[in-house]
Amino acid sequence: MLLIADTSVLVNFLNVDRMVLIGRHEPRCVITQHVVDEVTDFYPQQQARLSKAIADGHLAVIQVSEDPEIDIFGRIQHTGRLGIGESSAIAVALHRAYAIAIDDRRAIRDALAMAATQGLTLTVLKTQDIVVRLIQAGQLSVGQADILLVSWRTQHRFHLPIQSFAELVS
Repeated sequence: MLLIADTSVLVNFLNVDRMVLIGRHEPRCVITQHVVDEVTDFYPQQQARLSKAIADGHLAVIQVSEDPEIDIFGRIQHTGRLGIGESSAIAVALHRAYAIAIDDRRAIRDALAMAATQGLTLTVLKTQDIVVRLIQAGQLSVGQADILLVSWRTQHRFHLPIQSFAELVS
C-alpha cells in the first residue's frame, strides 16, 4: 500500500523544510500532479522545496489516469466543495486503495462517506498521525517533533490541540 498526500499535509512539512521526514515515512508517499499544481499556484514560495523533495526521492508524482478515478475526481469536483488537490488525492486513494494524508475536516468527512458508499475502508492520516508514526518508528524524537509543533504554531498558522507529541506517543 502507498500513502497519497493532499496539499494540506504536504505544505505543513514544506513550511518547516522537513520533507526528508515524508521520505522516511512508511508507507511511501506519493502526490498527484494536481497537488504539485496547487502548491505552484497557492504556495509558490514552497515550489523549490517541493521540486527538491521530488528530485531527492522523498515522494513521487503520479497522474489521475485510470477511468474510475477520473470519474470519482469529476464527481468530487462537480460538487465545488473541495479543491483540486483534495479531489485528486481522494479519487486515487479510493480507486487504488491507498491510505490518504489529509488534514481538512470537510475533505476527510467527504472521503470517508464516499468510501463507505463503495463499501471500502479508507485509512486517513493527518499531519499529527504521520509525526507520531515517525516517532514510533524511531525516525524522529519527541523533542524534535515538539520543535516542529512550535514552529507550525508560531510561524505557520497550523495548530494542533496538544502541547507536546509526548501526549500522543504511548
